[in-house]
Amino acid sequence: MAFVMKKSKVQNSKSQVQSSKFKAGRSFNSQSSDYKSKTEQSGNIIFGVLPVLEALRAANRRIEKIVVADGAQEKRLAEILFLARENGVRFEKTPRENLAQYVESGANHQGVIALVAAADYYPTDELLEEIYRKIEAGEKPLIVILDGVEDPRNLGAILRTVECAGADGVFIPERRAVGLTEIVAKSAAGATEYVKVAKVTNLNRLIDRLKEHNIWVIGTSGAAETNYTDWDFNVPCALILGGEGKGLHRLTAEKCDALVKIPMRGQIESLNVSVACGVILFEATRQRKI
Repeated sequence: MAFVMKKSKVQNSKSQVQSSKFKAGRSFNSQSSDYKSKTEQSGNIIFGVLPVLEALRAANRRIEKIVVADGAQEKRLAEILFLARENGVRFEKTPRENLAQYVESGANHQGVIALVAAADYYPTDELLEEIYRKIEAGEKPLIVILDGVEDPRNLGAILRTVECAGADGVFIPERRAVGLTEIVAKSAAGATEYVKVAKVTNLNRLIDRLKEHNIWVIGTSGAAETNYTDWDFNVPCALILGGEGKGLHRLTAEKCDALVKIPMRGQIESLNVSVACGVILFEATRQRKI
């Protein structure tokens, strides 16, 4: 079976300027009247204009993303969006009805919610340096790269599998992918405390950096000619898994040293991404113990 082997990122008022420097003193955990409602905070979700604004000002929790309803009053949200831009917090607009999935029924989200990370990310360069040092020491690091996984339960299950398989870390993209939310942490069953998860702005640049250090990049694709059991995982390698439904992006797939597949015996064409991750990672660990 043939397969190709390649060698080897509006300021409207004075208060906005002050807020951008995080000089406002009141935390969103305050017991003031503005924060007495239990519906204003729920696990990894903060919602309502003032709670989200104060969360940005206080900067004592990592905000993963801000979601704004289409048609929400721009004047009320101006400072929120300004602070988000100033501090590199992603934000996106969505139909108002979509916000209902994040909050309790009847909660007054005022057209804005903030998703708070449940765990810290590992510095990308630091994780890469640790991987490179392992190679220099004669070890064979095994890492996972996720190309657009959006379901938090899938990411949580993948992190749990990565921890159980003893892999060296996970890289996820900054955009169009789920981050370390509370749902992810719960689905990971504690794995977020142990697995090193780093964010990258460009997966293709990451792949190039890995190849420069003789790390084989193995992608997964149902159209691949090589079964996953036929690939030799006894080398430093990075396993790349695509997002739900879409799989690997075209350029990502083209940059892989090889593509492998899990043969399907039934009528359904593919496995859930978290299941596929487990199947291949444990094949890698099996091979490395032989």
